Amino acid sequence: MSSVVPTTAVSTAAPTAVSRGLLGCECCGLVSEVIRAAGTPRCPRCGFALHARKPQSLQRTTAYLLAAAVLYLPANTLPIMATASAIAGRESHTILGGIIELWQTGSWDLALVVFVASIAVPILKIASLTLLVFTARRQSRWRQVERTTLYRVLETVGHWSMLDVFVVVLLVGMVRFGAFASVEPGPGLLAFGGVVILTMLASASFDPRLIWPEFSIDD
Repeated sequence: MSSVVPTTAVSTAAPTAVSRGLLGCECCGLVSEVIRAAGTPRCPRCGFALHARKPQSLQRTTAYLLAAAVLYLPANTLPIMATASAIAGRESHTILGGIIELWQTGSWDLALVVFVASIAVPILKIASLTLLVFTARRQSRWRQVERTTLYRVLETVGHWSMLDVFVVVLLVGMVRFGAFASVEPGPGLLAFGGVVILTMLASASFDPRLIWPEFSIDD
């Protein structure tokens, strides 16, 4: 009588590229056969260091996420710019205040773009990466395919991360100046730029192969 081997057992027992001495380059994508020797192996094509897993991936991702979360609040509450004119005097503008002002003046479409790019996207990126780090640290097998898809979405969004900064610049350009006026950047602009850069670094530091703990190896 024939027996059926469970799919998970076949997948777990299947040989991996690392077990066969093959490592892929994160820079140029070349797969190379690596002979274990002293020192860090490097890609023969571009010279990039080869690793079976990104070194200290979870630690670095967590550090970037914590820093981004700390800067997120001042980025949205501190003034991103201050305007001064002979007519209106000196005024400070925050991202949230700018969104409300755009909505009240009838520019609801632009207000929606600013809200999505400057408020929703950063917090969703932080929350999604936190979920990935938490589940990877616990070596969870919960919804692995969906978590892998989530990471791919974050990578796609990452290519548009500078849109957040562009939206802030666009918001600055929407301010109407009189004959004599000046604009100065505020501390919120620096904090906002820091959030964008830190979330990009966090996404780049996370190793999606950690989503699949059954194939984890010691590097």
